[in-house]
Amino acid sequence: MVRYSREPAVQAKSAKARVQDVRTSYKNTFEVAAAIRGKYLKDAYHYLRDVLDHKNIIPFKRYYGGVGRKAQANHLKACQGRWPEKSVNHVIALLRNVKKNVKAKGLDLDKCQITHIQVNRAQNGRRRTFRAHGRITPYLNHPCHVEMFVTEKQEEVKKGEGEQAVKVSKKKAAKQRLPIGV
Repeated sequence: MVRYSREPAVQAKSAKARVQDVRTSYKNTFEVAAAIRGKYLKDAYHYLRDVLDHKNIIPFKRYYGGVGRKAQANHLKACQGRWPEKSVNHVIALLRNVKKNVKAKGLDLDKCQITHIQVNRAQNGRRRTFRAHGRITPYLNHPCHVEMFVTEKQEEVKKGEGEQAVKVSKKKAAKQRLPIGV
């Protein structure tokens, strides 16, 4: 059994999926995961399909060095973004996997929300490249591990119609605690 970094609060209402040693850029995959965190499963899938069609964009908010500015990123409260196809395809495959796990558990697919998605660095793939004057330098790739789970959202409970408790400041509460004759 594989180990996740954390467990869902309610196991019966959650489905999990993970993939290890994905041969795609860690930084790009991190930004893709950040873009779909908190979305519903179907919304995340449609969003990533739009990214592949260049109808939407992945905003780059942490690893943004050298990333060009794009007008598409403005509505996502960012100014830099890209369309990382390889990372998006791997995350879509993970979404399909978790979708099958949701169906196997018998959860409602429309109510499933991505409550946890995490990308970790994996061990670098080492190659070498040949440089001028007979030197050899490392030529590394940066794969990653991705894990996620979705949770079926419950109906929110409305607050009761009873009277509201009156808030009392610390100073006023201290005065009320004092004996009357002082």
